[in-house]
Amino acid sequence: MIDKTNMASKMTPMMQQYLQTKEEYPDCILFYRLGDFYEMFFDDAITASKELEITLTGKNCGLEERAPMCGVPYHAVDSYLNRLVSKGYKVAICEQMEDPKLAKGIVKRDVIRIVTPGTNLDMQALDETKNNYIMSIVYIADRFGLSVADVTTGEYMVTEIESSGKMMDELTKFMPSEIICNEAFYMSGMNLDDLKNRLGITIYSLDAWYFDDALCRKTLMEHFQVKSLQGLGLEDYDCGMIAAGALLKYLEETQKNSLSHLSRLTTYTTGNYMVLDSSTRRNLELVETLREKQKRGSLLWVLDKTKTAMGARTLRKNVEQPLIDKASIKKRQDAIEELKNNAICREEIREYLGPVYDLERLVGKITYQSANPRDLIAFQSSLSMLPPIKCILEDMQSELLKEIYGEMDTLEELCTLVKEAIMEDPPLAMKEGGIIREGYNEEVDRLRRAKSDGKGWLAELEAKEREKTGIKNLRIRYNKVFGYYLEVTNSFKNLVPDYYVRKQTLANAERYIIPELKELEDTILGAEDRLCALEYELYCEVRNKIAGEILRIQTTAKAIAKLDVIASLALVAERNNYVRPKINEKGVIDIKDGRHPVVEKMIPNDMFICNDTYLDDKKNRISIITGPNMAGKSTYMRQTALIVLMAQIGSFVPASSANIGLVDRIFTRVGASDDLASGQSTFMVEMNEVANILRNATSKSLLILDEIGRGTSTFDGLSIAWAVVEHISNSKLLGAKTLFATHYHELTELEGKIDNVNNYCIAVKEKGDDIVFLRKIVKGGADKSYGIQVAKLAGVPDSVINRAKEIVEELVNADITARVKEIAVQGENQKKKPQKKLDEVDLAQFSLFDTVKDDDVLKELKELDISHMTPIDAMNKLYQLQNKLKNRW
Repeated sequence: MIDKTNMASKMTPMMQQYLQTKEEYPDCILFYRLGDFYEMFFDDAITASKELEITLTGKNCGLEERAPMCGVPYHAVDSYLNRLVSKGYKVAICEQMEDPKLAKGIVKRDVIRIVTPGTNLDMQALDETKNNYIMSIVYIADRFGLSVADVTTGEYMVTEIESSGKMMDELTKFMPSEIICNEAFYMSGMNLDDLKNRLGITIYSLDAWYFDDALCRKTLMEHFQVKSLQGLGLEDYDCGMIAAGALLKYLEETQKNSLSHLSRLTTYTTGNYMVLDSSTRRNLELVETLREKQKRGSLLWVLDKTKTAMGARTLRKNVEQPLIDKASIKKRQDAIEELKNNAICREEIREYLGPVYDLERLVGKITYQSANPRDLIAFQSSLSMLPPIKCILEDMQSELLKEIYGEMDTLEELCTLVKEAIMEDPPLAMKEGGIIREGYNEEVDRLRRAKSDGKGWLAELEAKEREKTGIKNLRIRYNKVFGYYLEVTNSFKNLVPDYYVRKQTLANAERYIIPELKELEDTILGAEDRLCALEYELYCEVRNKIAGEILRIQTTAKAIAKLDVIASLALVAERNNYVRPKINEKGVIDIKDGRHPVVEKMIPNDMFICNDTYLDDKKNRISIITGPNMAGKSTYMRQTALIVLMAQIGSFVPASSANIGLVDRIFTRVGASDDLASGQSTFMVEMNEVANILRNATSKSLLILDEIGRGTSTFDGLSIAWAVVEHISNSKLLGAKTLFATHYHELTELEGKIDNVNNYCIAVKEKGDDIVFLRKIVKGGADKSYGIQVAKLAGVPDSVINRAKEIVEELVNADITARVKEIAVQGENQKKKPQKKLDEVDLAQFSLFDTVKDDDVLKELKELDISHMTPIDAMNKLYQLQNKLKNRW
């Protein structure tokens, strides 16, 4: 580490200026503008040269040793900036604040913006179909205040959360690229390493003053120009208010710009939406596939036929947070149905939506004053589509489409302003002229004429000088160094008159100036400079007028996004033969001929096999599904979950009919893998997920459980699976609707013993030693797993297959089914004894262990202080107790 403080006095003035700026932004890599480059020095240079793979050089700075230095050209800065930001670095952009030609002494420089992962505005670096969120989390007195914003679109939300589990659900819903937090968040129990390493979220803890209650109140009230927090609806959000205020203050500090597009602070509660934890989002492949992390193959891929970036982002949010309010769902359904049945209007709307650019992000660039002239033309062409869209909506009858009609402002005066002021095909640069349309401003037109007439004056002077001197190839030329000059080749050098003043000698020509040419240059170039300055001034006026109407533009953009989503879902419903599901609050899920929305798109020629599902809160609470691997159990269970989720988005669903009872959460426990990074085995991962489900599910939840207990020995796995089914089936303990796939055929014994458990299996047709998967769910339990036949299909060598057949025949005689039946009978006898209260240990829930006559193991379990045990201690103790039980069997 270089001690720059002691060196400062010995350094050159420019390097002293650099160090002063760097001291103000110690946690940033400083991009320091020097001419046509952004330079980095000292530690920043060493870091940047490694991360960006650029050459590390040195610069004389007044010390004996040269200062480490590297740089990037200003015109290519965005790509380098994005690479650093994507790796989690903050970058401070330090610009020259005056023209170096006019500066007296050192050029004034200042940091104009700090770019972080959550505040990157570069459209090229961002996915237009998803939001780039920055999240503020404050942990105070066992509560989380959470505020989230997208500085590119102006979204700004706040809520409060009671537990770290729910906090994790919100994190996986928003997937912010950056989190800012108070120091206490590090002690909240959240796994921050997991957030950083697995989810790729950058986390910064801020100084305590950012979270000062009074400062946060003042920041919010000043920004929204209100006299109390009641005007923002924050009176019940003490913790959330601090998170929102800290986030706004952080954005003010880093963006150093107008944040007027953060025009609304929306309060929300997590109870407004279906809760989906990270495991469920992954397993159901809602927005990306499990393995490739690609959109193709996800539910969003099937549903997304949106035409605009705003619509794509809104649909993604709808998929990630399904509704739980029946009236809101039906309102979406009505709108989708109207556009589904009115294909001509729908396709006309979609055609007009096609040319609409990303209004939300465009208006963000306008308020940041970074929008270039072509952005304004994109803005104007988008606005020109609004009147015809609104005209089509005028006759719509559904409530939601009427709301969209009312929210949509055609903004015709802004469209006219840009059309009249900005040229049709302007340059990208804002300060080099060629922006303002002819006829918009008299002074611009006059200066432009002077510029064009000047070319005629130069042509006249050139012709006059040729005639006067007899130099036939005399030319008037221009460059930025010398301005205008007369060029004469060496062959005519002897004809040059005395009043020509030599300016430059070339290999084959001489360059001269004359007083008359100098006067013309002053007139022409003066007009050009004044023209560029005036055009920029007028351009800024137009841009600021648009920024003044930000609320109207944002409201219209949201309306366009909602309309785009409805049109997309209507089109998908029509193309894919989806039906409108009925919505009930009685807990009944009745799906006829259900199909997996993604798998059916992957299978050619409509070969997907439909299946029914019926679950309720009474006799059909749990379906135990048996059958061989590859037969389709997982697909069937996932399709049920996806159909329920689609229904609660408001979408139509892939079935011949559906009646969906609202669920508050969907939980999935599908597949297992070692989490080696945290030292957890397959079984431990599986048990963690099961524990999470049993703790957080309610009687209104839908559980998808696949192969519970397979990560351990047969006896242990069967015991756990059996106990889990008993726990879920008991309405006093849980009572959630459940699809439970298993290879433990012994669990089918539960159908006769628990009145809300029913057996189903995947039908299989046997042809000698071969099998055919029929993919059809039928009543009853499978009596074989067909594992050897599946191994044969997979290409396992015949020698292994034949030996496996011999071994399985030997093992059939030691089948544990008889033992399980015996245990089940003992469980029934146990139930006939006086029942213990629920706050005591319910031995009926552990009927598999009833063969243990002594209660010393049970006593030891009761006396364990789990809260003070490490995971490894818990595993060792569990292993000891397990061995005691095995020895008694």
